[in-house]
Amino acid sequence: MSQFSGCPQVAINYDSTIIGALELSDKKWVMAVQLPGVSRHSRHVLDASGDGLVSFVERLKAKCAASGRKITRVILTHEAGRDGFWLARFLAGRDIEVHVIQPSSLPVDRRARRAKTDIIDVEMLLRTLMAWLRGEPRVCSMVPIPSEADEEARRAHREREDLTGERRSIVNKVDAILATLGVKGYKALRRDRREQLNCARQPDGDPIPARAKARIERLLDRLDLVLRLIEGVEAERDAVLKKDAPADEAEGMIRSLTELRAIGPDFATLLVREASFGRFAIDARLADMSGLAGRRSQAAAANANKGSAKTATDGCARRWSNLRGCGCAGSRTALSRRGSARELALWEGGSGRS
Repeated sequence: MSQFSGCPQVAINYDSTIIGALELSDKKWVMAVQLPGVSRHSRHVLDASGDGLVSFVERLKAKCAASGRKITRVILTHEAGRDGFWLARFLAGRDIEVHVIQPSSLPVDRRARRAKTDIIDVEMLLRTLMAWLRGEPRVCSMVPIPSEADEEARRAHREREDLTGERRSIVNKVDAILATLGVKGYKALRRDRREQLNCARQPDGDPIPARAKARIERLLDRLDLVLRLIEGVEAERDAVLKKDAPADEAEGMIRSLTELRAIGPDFATLLVREASFGRFAIDARLADMSGLAGRRSQAAAANANKGSAKTATDGCARRWSNLRGCGCAGSRTALSRRGSARELALWEGGSGRS
């Protein structure tokens, strides 16, 4: 399961704790460190290597031990970014506590232009981490660190999102070419798309010019490949529903959610693989993450006089809340409104009701 960086669980003894921050890049890492008994922090430039970082931390611990301060805890932080979470898992496996900061939550003065270098950034990260460790409110947000198994389970769903985006891009390019020729009504996603292309005519009755047609045919070749890839990814996703028994708790949640009439395999996978491993301070953030623009207050007002529809959607909400809590299954809920059921199911998945 994912590791959560909600708040420091153990009070910090600054006389036996090393606190550091990392600014990552491809070739070099900049590290700012606050050592016990030292009033000012120090900065170091390291090679971009996990083993090298661990060796450097061991040297710092030996240096502190030589000055009479035995180190029992090391806390490091870095921003979530392109490098993902491999470093956090690597360090956690070597008894180093790691917290990953959400970059957009860092306090930044936006009233004027500011200098931005790795040294300035790493010092800001260190100050932010120390304030967060002191328990100051609204300093920053920490990102849950997923396990390698969690990330592997999410890849198929995210690959499908990439492929559907590519499919949409190809269809838009075909439509754009045909629009310049005055051709309307072409449906690139239909199975007879090539027959449609051969029969398409310009407003004056002429066929599509040879080069434009060749360009569209190449796009259709790419579209055929993307559609086959989407079919393969969806088959892998739907294989969870065809098993005799779920392999783990997450698969059991997906199977149970798909019993609801308003939730299909793709949305159930999104809820379990993405939303159920996150922490959301308010329910609206969970809805935003999933692409739902509504708010609970708006949905409640819209459903005030819906009668059975409101009861059905509340049942869906309770069902999802129960699934997140214990992974148990319940009876099938009859849903009469697809959109509201999805929204309420998401909203109830947060840390509390607003």
